[in-house]
Amino acid sequence: MGFSHLRFSQHELQELLKSWAVLSFAFAIVLENQALSSGFLEGFFLSGLTVGVAFLFHEMGHKFVAQKFGCWAEFRAFDWGLLLAVFMALFMGRVFAAPGAVFIGGQISREQSGKIAVFGPLTNIFLAGIFFVLLHFFGEVKLFLYGYNVNSGLAFFNLWPFLFFDGFKIFLWRKEIWLLLMLTATALVFLG
Repeated sequence: MGFSHLRFSQHELQELLKSWAVLSFAFAIVLENQALSSGFLEGFFLSGLTVGVAFLFHEMGHKFVAQKFGCWAEFRAFDWGLLLAVFMALFMGRVFAAPGAVFIGGQISREQSGKIAVFGPLTNIFLAGIFFVLLHFFGEVKLFLYGYNVNSGLAFFNLWPFLFFDGFKIFLWRKEIWLLLMLTATALVFLG
């Protein structure tokens, strides 16, 4: 299963970069206020590496599988969702982000839709597992701790079986897979 079929338009790359930058900015505001003593630039770098990578890998998981099924699949940013993330960071000290989504064109079955949906949260569960191992071996390094919390939280949030969430599509396809992923993500969140 190679990456040779992955295709990106210039517009999609701009949308991904914009979303990554805005999410990193919003989370840096929260980090700078809550956890970091050395300031905003460290928070921006840290959130770019953790939140940004979690977001990118999540969305690229969807894109990769959709394109593997022969579909057109491109990420599009939700500008209002990005503005909401910055607004909440500035005025509430928390971030709720709806940065965008991978839009898919083409005929897909319920099974294909479920498999496309699985790869976003599954990627975050995998990344949370890597950060968990790193935390075990190196202790509470900020980068690893934040990477673990962001990825486990992102998986947990996206697995809720509500309309438009990944969990809804997975639940419609295979309830036992949804349950296994949801229990795993829940355990990761509570371990954090």
